Amino acid sequence: MATYLPPVEKPKGMLKKLTYRLMRRMFGIVPTGTMVFTARMPTAFMSFYAKTYRLDKKLKLPTETTYLVRHEVASINTCTACMDIGRYYGLKKSPETLVRLDALSDYRASPLFTDAERAALDYARELTTNKSVERETFARLSGYFSEREICDIVYLVASEHMANMTNIGLGVGSDGLCEISQQRRLQKVP
Repeated sequence: MATYLPPVEKPKGMLKKLTYRLMRRMFGIVPTGTMVFTARMPTAFMSFYAKTYRLDKKLKLPTETTYLVRHEVASINTCTACMDIGRYYGLKKSPETLVRLDALSDYRASPLFTDAERAALDYARELTTNKSVERETFARLSGYFSEREICDIVYLVASEHMANMTNIGLGVGSDGLCEISQQRRLQKVP
């Protein structure tokens, strides 16, 4: 997929160069989103994603639920860049997480998901798709999650949506980070 703005291959300025170096070290490549968006708005990017990272660390939700909700929103919005990064971090967490992310399209019937996760995913799906939530959906969600955890879920949907729209709006797609990560692991094995 070609981006709407050309990627900045050779950044100017210390902050941008440092960011590219960090991305290469972390992922094995500089992700397209970094070369398209971050290169042009490094302060906004760093600020938003640093805050998102810090807030994600303070969530009361189980980490697995966080991965599932973010990935479901990215899937609904068809943000392949965000699905790609979600799979990358899912694989880093555990191979089982990646299996669950891949099974999300059947979460309502799959034994891989708990009733609480199904309630969270139904809520995230309805909010993302309809931009509103039925009282019944909310009531089911509140049967499994505290008020704080419900706010965590709303935050996840909102912040994921912003990341999705950034990538979709600039034509940024998947870089195959999960596959690159697997190849890098295989290269390290003697």
